[in-house]
Formats: sequence, structure tokens, C-alpha cells
Amino acid sequence: MGLTYATLKLTNLFGGQTIEVNALVDTGATFMCVTEEIAVQLGFDTTEVRQQVVTLADGHQRKVPKIAPIEIMFENRSYVTEAIVLGNEPLLGVIPMEAMDLVVNPRQQLLTINPQHPNYPVALAK
Repeated sequence: MGLTYATLKLTNLFGGQTIEVNALVDTGATFMCVTEEIAVQLGFDTTEVRQQVVTLADGHQRKVPKIAPIEIMFENRSYVTEAIVLGNEPLLGVIPMEAMDLVVNPRQQLLTINPQHPNYPVALAK
């Protein structure tokens, strides 16, 4: 087993800029995370956005920029959300994965659409 990556299309819904990224599928991350470079390519000025306090894997807390609105697209799924600006590679966290009804197969290193719901995402509301 190794790392799972997925090709995503990210769009700044205010500015219209769209880029394609190869993101690490991270079931330990909560949010979509993008690098400073990606945020700038999407047209965001990270000095003029809200901040989010996050707890890193090593337990330390850090205040990071939060950009929005971002549309994340994977195959026939999309989700509009915020993204935090952090790290040296984009990470797809569990909130957008759950919202798009995606399934991680670590053995095959694949992110796929839930085969039980191939045409549209289904979310739990209980």
C-alpha cells in the first residue's frame, strides 16, 4: 500500500480561474488544503482572507489563510467549499470526499465514485 492521488479541477467561483491539480487523498485531513502557489493561481490574495486555526499532525496549532469559494470537481462530482492554504502539496480531506460520495481504495491506490451511487452523490443525514 502507498499514497493515493487524484486529479481534481479547482475553480475560484468569484474570479473564474480554474486549475487542475494532482492532490493527495488524505483521510486524516479534514478540509481541502492548497499551497500558496495554487491559491495565487486561482486569483486569491492570501493576505486579505479569513484565517483558520488548524491542528497539525504533530499536535501543534497554527493560524493559516482560508480561501473561498472554491469548487472542487472530481469526475462527475463537484462540491463548493473553503480551502485552507497550507503545506507543499494539495490535500483532499474527508469533508469534500464525504460530500461528493467518494471512496478510497488504498490497496489499488484509487479514489473512485461510490459504486452504489454512480450518478449522483448520496450523503448520510442522521
